[in-house]
Amino acid sequence: IECALGCKKQFIPVQAFNVNIEAVQALLGAAAKIEQQMQGALAFSALDVLAFPGMQQEPEINQEQLMPGIKKLISDTVRLVLEAREREGRQLELIVENRCLRMHEFVKAARVKMPEVLQNLRTRLITRLTEITAQPDFDRLEQEMVFLVQKLDVDEELDRLETHINEVLRIIKLDEPVGRKLDFLMQEMNREANTLGSKSADKEMTRISIELKVLIEQMREQIQNIE
Repeated sequence: IECALGCKKQFIPVQAFNVNIEAVQALLGAAAKIEQQMQGALAFSALDVLAFPGMQQEPEINQEQLMPGIKKLISDTVRLVLEAREREGRQLELIVENRCLRMHEFVKAARVKMPEVLQNLRTRLITRLTEITAQPDFDRLEQEMVFLVQKLDVDEELDRLETHINEVLRIIKLDEPVGRKLDFLMQEMNREANTLGSKSADKEMTRISIELKVLIEQMREQIQNIE
């Protein structure tokens, strides 16, 4: 923590008004020599002398007397900073939790949607195959479907996303610095969301992938403010 302290006097007590006698004597001595050269044309009043720089001398500040006030000021400032960070931390926690819960909803929606996506794909293939040949090879169709199901399977990605989401919700509750851990999880979650999008064979699945990436990016921006 870097701390800068400034001291500004509110007033100068009358009894603390001092005169730098040595400086006054030096000034008058110099003035006397100048006056000799000028044949008495130079004259000073006491106020004229006091107006010169260095003629007035402020009393030295007792630093030991200032220390209790300085310590209290630092203590109060640190307390206020910690309270502000705790308030901000609670708000960030709520933001991250909210995004995680919304991600859970999209993951659930993707799981529900996938069987429908595969069924629609099967229907389109059968329709297309029937259009181009009078005797469709349904055995070959089944082989192609197996291949497509394996290619489009996103269960692993959805499982990993749920695991990462649950880990974020766990870590955000820890009473320790968690920023780096959360940032790493954001990278992993974004990777899974990208893979989900690349395997998408349906507009709704594409939309879910985009929504997930938006939520991840929103969390990532907030996590930059977490220690």
